[in-house]
Amino acid sequence: MKRFNLIATTLRGQEPLGVSSLVGVLAELGDPEAQVEISRIQGVLTASTELDPFEVVERTREIAQREPWKVSGLMRLIPVERAVETKLGAIVEAVEELKGRIPPDATYKVVVEKRHTQLSSRELIEAVASRVERRVDLENPSWIVLIEVLGGLTGVSVLRPSQVLSLTKL
Repeated sequence: MKRFNLIATTLRGQEPLGVSSLVGVLAELGDPEAQVEISRIQGVLTASTELDPFEVVERTREIAQREPWKVSGLMRLIPVERAVETKLGAIVEAVEELKGRIPPDATYKVVVEKRHTQLSSRELIEAVASRVERRVDLENPSWIVLIEVLGGLTGVSVLRPSQVLSLTKL
C-alpha cells in the first residue's frame, strides 16, 4: 500500500485477526471500502480510509470500551497525517507542513519508531527538532512529532499523546 493514514499493530502471527478487526471497525464507523493490508513488517498493518484518522482512533477507543471483542486483534492504532518516502528530506518536509499545529507556548518531543531502515534515529530527531521552534519536554510533552518508519515508507503525524490508542492499556 503506497499511501496510508492509519497504522495498526497486532501480535506477531495475529495479523489476519488484526485485519479482520480493523476492517470491521472501519466499516462500522462508516467506511466499508477502507483498505487494510498486512505490511512486510511482522505485527504491523497499514490502512487507507476516507475517514479522519484521528476520529477513527477516538471512536475506536469508544468501541473498545463498550465492546472490546471487536478490537481483539489490535494492540495500537496510530493516525498518520502524511505518508512519505523514507528519505530524510521528505520526512522533514512533512514535519514542516504539520508543525504549525503545535501552539507557540506548547511543549513537544520527537518520537521515532523505525523498522526495516538504516536511517539513524538520532539524525532524524536532530533534523526534525531543528525545524520545530518550540520547547522540548521529553518527560511530559503536550505534543508529539511522531515518525513511523516502515521500510521504504514513513508515516508522519503531529498529535497529542492521547491520540495514539493503546488498546492493551484500556
